[in-house]
Amino acid sequence: METVLQLDGVSKTYGKVKALKQVSLSIPKGSVFGILGPNGSGKTTMMSIVLDVLSADTGTYSWFNQPPNAEARKRIGSLLETPNFYHYLSAVDNLKITSAISGRGNNQAIDEVLEIVKLTERKKSKFSTYSLGMKQRLAIAGALLGNPEVLLLDEPTNGLDPVGILEIRELIKKLAGRGITIIIASHLLDEVEKICTHVAILKKGDLLTSGPVDEVLSNEDIVEIAAADMQALRDCIGDMPNISAIKEENQRMQIHFPAGSANMEAVNQFCFNRGITLNLLLNKKQRLESKFFELTND
Repeated sequence: METVLQLDGVSKTYGKVKALKQVSLSIPKGSVFGILGPNGSGKTTMMSIVLDVLSADTGTYSWFNQPPNAEARKRIGSLLETPNFYHYLSAVDNLKITSAISGRGNNQAIDEVLEIVKLTERKKSKFSTYSLGMKQRLAIAGALLGNPEVLLLDEPTNGLDPVGILEIRELIKKLAGRGITIIIASHLLDEVEKICTHVAILKKGDLLTSGPVDEVLSNEDIVEIAAADMQALRDCIGDMPNISAIKEENQRMQIHFPAGSANMEAVNQFCFNRGITLNLLLNKKQRLESKFFELTND
């Protein structure tokens, strides 16, 4: 799969704070890629570096398999912070100013992006009359001027009400359907789960994991077991097929299976056939929230 953005060993430090630590990452073309992590994990720093707003201390990055340059930047649209529009001007007039400053788009392009974000009917209304969701959609319209191939959005639903969140999510899906690669920084697991195809999880500047969402944030079946002779149980379970992980805590063993594949009766029978009688057998499904917490908690 073609790579749109590649980071290799990117680090950034602010005084004693290590915002990014040797982060290496590939973002495939056509993906909706979520950069997920708690506040302070390094998401905005990463976005700022690849947009050339900040310089990395060490490491490199490339756009479209080339070193960053002015031509590559023209192929990228971005929304890094709260939209900076004039409250007393209309959507059209604000976008005309955005277009003049960025050198992207024309009057026809402005009409097209307003149609994409469903603001055509309100294009002559003052920005001050817009809801928060509408303001965010107008900001995305500004980022779409110039017909970018890649769109970077930093916390695009932050501060929005449920209706505004839904509007932005539907818009992102719509843009992805047009073939635009979208990179989203978010601290919301639910957001990434609902709209992203790929995800990278950051914690205090460290890249914990990355890949397709259904692999990184996969649900698991967890069977919790115990027996009088835990050493014999360990030896037994080590031979059990189709197990993805084994963990032990407080004289209890947790066996992790791929989602939907755990069979309680089969686990019990497997142990019984080895001469082990279980005194605990529980089925505990792990939710995505638990997985995220497990990855990001200290």
